[in-house]
Formats: sequence, C-alpha cells, structure tokens
Amino acid sequence: MSVTVRAASVADGQAICELVNTYARRGLMLPLSQSAVYQAIRDFVVAEEEGQVLACGALQITWGDLGEIRSLAVADGWQGRGLGRRIVEELLEEARELGLPRVFALTYQEAFFQRLGFQPIGKESLPQKIWADCIDCIKFPNCDEEALVLHLEEG
Repeated sequence: MSVTVRAASVADGQAICELVNTYARRGLMLPLSQSAVYQAIRDFVVAEEEGQVLACGALQITWGDLGEIRSLAVADGWQGRGLGRRIVEELLEEARELGLPRVFALTYQEAFFQRLGFQPIGKESLPQKIWADCIDCIKFPNCDEEALVLHLEEG
C-alpha cells in the first residue's frame, strides 16, 4: 500500500470537512462548513490510501503576489509519516507554477512550518488576509495563531 497525494475531488469533500473539523473541535484549527469545503474544493489536495483521505491542505490565492496554505490536517495515527510535508510541498509547487512569490500560513504549528523554511512575520504585514478573511473570524482581533511566510525561489 502506498499513499498518493493528488488534487481533491468533489467526492473527497465530506472527508476533508470531517478531518478539518476534528481539529477544530480540539481548538487547533478554525472550523469549515461543508459548503465552504465544496466551494474551495479546487484549492485542496489530499493524501489518500485506498480511497481513504488521510490528510488535506489547500492553497488559497490571497492577492497577486501572495497565497495561503490553509486547512492543513493529518488524520490521527498518521502524523509523523511525512504526509503534512508532502501536502505542503505539493501546494508550494502549485504556487510556483502560478507565479506566486510568497506563501504564508496562519498556524499553531509554527515549528512544522519553520522546518519547511517558513519564517515568522507580523500579521500586520498581511493586510489582504486581514481584510478578506480575518475581519469575519470569531477570533478577530485577538488571533492567537502565528503568521509565517515563505519566499519562493524564482524559476
């Protein structure tokens, strides 16, 4: 058996929603409605084995020069096997193909993203994110997530 990382399909929507909301109930992620997952299904990639979604993550275009890695989740029992790294690497490759020079994440898992080369930044340096999404978040203006950015290499 081998785990495949691929673009998400509509059939993966329910599993993505359940995976993200498992962590949201623990206070480790923001929740996503099924509607939100289906509306953003093209942004998601999944890691799956024999049809079972084991991990997911999305790349959302925030601005002409900025993308966000979001909704990164790995199923219980599958952490530490490189699935989160594979998801992020796939999303970063997509960001490069799209010509995005920077990608950021808002996360409680700062060390994970730093191991992938992301550097801490102040949230105030992400005004597009704040005014597009954060302004409507239940945690605004007291967000306790850490912001990290990765400057992608050209070419």
